[in-house]
Amino acid sequence: MARRGGFCVALLAVALLCLTWVPAAVKAEGWIDPDTPEDAFYVQSYPLIPFVYKPKKELNTWEPTEAPTEAPSSAPTMETGNFELVFSDEFNVAGRSFADGKDPRWTSLDKNDYTNAALHYYSPDNAVTNSEGQLVITSEAKNTDIIGFNDRKGEKEIITKHFKSAMVQSWNKFCFTGGVIET
Repeated sequence: MARRGGFCVALLAVALLCLTWVPAAVKAEGWIDPDTPEDAFYVQSYPLIPFVYKPKKELNTWEPTEAPTEAPSSAPTMETGNFELVFSDEFNVAGRSFADGKDPRWTSLDKNDYTNAALHYYSPDNAVTNSEGQLVITSEAKNTDIIGFNDRKGEKEIITKHFKSAMVQSWNKFCFTGGVIET
């Protein structure tokens, strides 16, 4: 297990390539897909434009303004420099399963999504690689009955989720504290 801190990758949409860069001083052995092109092994970070707050007169937000704001919104900053690839997955092996314990890099969850009153359920059956080795995450209108907890009543009850999809994550397999992620 290559553990680099508390940040783990979770994919919620179809991704054909997952690249993770961290400063060259951090190196994880065995986590780079041998089919990753060599030109992806190093990347230079992008400098960010610093945010400068300039108070404006009060605007009526119900009507459009004539011009965009004068400064970009605030963004996280990091040191610029070169980053070395430490993790990649080309998702180019046919027939991969991401069910728990089936893949060394990813796990597809079998769980309810209870955030924001979500109407979908995550199933490992909905994340596979096809015959060409491409990662396919399928979303479908399909009812799934689960036992959920009703906060208002304070008891468990059967809940029907009306959509089914998948999420794959690297939790407890590859974690890091920072860097650049590209999909």
